Amino acid sequence: MRLRPRAYTPLGQVFKTLFITFRTRTFLGLTLMGAQAFFYNAIFFTYALVLTNFYQVPSYQVGWYILPFALGNVLGPLVLGPLFDSIGRRPMIAFTYAASGFLLAGSGWLFAHHLIDAGEQTIIWTVVFFFASSAAGAAYLTASEIFPVEIRALAIAFFYAAGTAVGGAGAPFLFGALIPTGSRASVFGGYLFGSGLMVMAAIVELIWGVAAERKPLEAVARPLSTD
Repeated sequence: MRLRPRAYTPLGQVFKTLFITFRTRTFLGLTLMGAQAFFYNAIFFTYALVLTNFYQVPSYQVGWYILPFALGNVLGPLVLGPLFDSIGRRPMIAFTYAASGFLLAGSGWLFAHHLIDAGEQTIIWTVVFFFASSAAGAAYLTASEIFPVEIRALAIAFFYAAGTAVGGAGAPFLFGALIPTGSRASVFGGYLFGSGLMVMAAIVELIWGVAAERKPLEAVARPLSTD
């Protein structure tokens, strides 16, 4: 394979590559990134509000509940990361997304029916984000390796911006309206929505996921500047 040096890649070619040549990969990237962004913004960044509003945890103690939560986020990629190469991208990405979604739905049901306390909620969500952290990392990994080398940086930026627009704006707006109602059933509905997004992303990955494990990136997506 011979590469022809180029000063830049025209935006027209970037658009054609993303939305015509690799349109299914673009749909995959948008789905994975949007689902994980909503999931994280809906759960992780509203956790303190749930603790103080529904479990009456004093605000000065919230940090102690965040610590194990953060630990789950660290351990997930460390433990599961190697499996994305040994088992494969498609099965592991689908598994981590689906596991996150179903576990959130289950924990939301327990929360809605007053069956768990703040400590048990923290333990469950630590397990949830053990898988969700790997799922989120896989979304960025996918965006970084399934497009030609010339546009990978732009692809990551595009997917990050699009995902943040969905999750970064949508999730806080939704849960900012649900949590003050004091209704656990309403908050559970929000959790189910986030769960559904993750399960949908898992299905999309199973259908259109790219088997990029143990391959050179040029074999995953041929560079645009090849002879």
